[in-house]
Amino acid sequence: MTTGKPARKPQDPRFCSGPAKKRPGYSVQGLASAALGRSHRGKLGKGKLEEAIERTRSVLEVPAEHRIGIVPASDTGAVEMVMWSALGPRPLDIFAWEAFGEEWVTDATEQLKLEDTRVIRGQPYGTLPDFTQLRKNADVIFTQNGTTSGVRIPNFDWISADREGITINDATSAAFAQPIAWDKCDVLTFSWQKVLGGEGAHGMLVLSPRAVERLESYTPPRPLPKVFRLTKKGKLDEGIFEGSTINTPSMLCVEDYLDALKWAETIGGLPVLHARANRNTQVLADWVAKTAWVDFLPQDPALRSNTSVCLRVTDPRITQLPEAAQATFAKRLSDLLERENVALDVASYRSAPPGLRIWCGATVEASDVELLTPWLDWAFELSVKEQLA
Repeated sequence: MTTGKPARKPQDPRFCSGPAKKRPGYSVQGLASAALGRSHRGKLGKGKLEEAIERTRSVLEVPAEHRIGIVPASDTGAVEMVMWSALGPRPLDIFAWEAFGEEWVTDATEQLKLEDTRVIRGQPYGTLPDFTQLRKNADVIFTQNGTTSGVRIPNFDWISADREGITINDATSAAFAQPIAWDKCDVLTFSWQKVLGGEGAHGMLVLSPRAVERLESYTPPRPLPKVFRLTKKGKLDEGIFEGSTINTPSMLCVEDYLDALKWAETIGGLPVLHARANRNTQVLADWVAKTAWVDFLPQDPALRSNTSVCLRVTDPRITQLPEAAQATFAKRLSDLLERENVALDVASYRSAPPGLRIWCGATVEASDVELLTPWLDWAFELSVKEQLA
């Protein structure tokens, strides 16, 4: 344990879990070629959107037969487009173990009111649900990486190759940082503002041939707003997956995403992005292993996220306090770190157990994570003294 303020600070204190830190060396000057003030349907604008799709395919290693589209309303919009357009003809299983997974539960049960919907939850926070309960004939929605719980699925083995339903993978904080079994994902969604540190508001929708077949063979018995319509006259609207977006995108955000993709290409692509996130998380794991007052929220190492790393205080002097006092203590930790400008926006999610959430995605430097750890000790030590005073 440290007895005073550490001498050095992280060069970049942005450890927020989304919008996440920009890539190393980022500058807005790199966006000078953005198609500002130009139509997104013109040759220049549409070309930028097509480039974003193709670079996504290359960096994320998406199979050639899968469609990739840029859609409104971030990852949420991408998931809900498919829910409203494709769900209904089969039973539905939803696996939920954190805040955003619960959003899809609400959509399915309270808004769409889908019949024969089962919700399989992971309890307590920091654990996964029982995936063996997945029905072969059911559609399924799951979150690959729980951004608010720090829990990720260890693999895709629980999804059958001869499944009858379609699988919807909300991969918003997993894409570009964790392996994806494309043969097990009929729908995959993510947003730009997570692992690659892009800007918000735009979502990415990846459809397998099985998902396309569902969209073309099923007409939902509900009105579909324009921004949810993925088909025209019973056929997939191919324009969405060729750069013709449903609504007007921000061409500045598109350029920012292209900048992130180009950076990913220059450093070595997907294997290096994975390795950077893993290395950042390992720095925290090494520190946790030798630090008595803290532990990961998920107890099983195989389930621990390598992007949104969630930590909990384990010191008995704090854990014996009432829950509200524990939450106050955790907030004090994050406030101290922010006051010293060493870690910004690292409080645990509002509905998660009190603690800290450190973003370790690919745009973060391992050297900054290393410099952060003595500050975590310092903040804890100071907060304990105040708590016991």
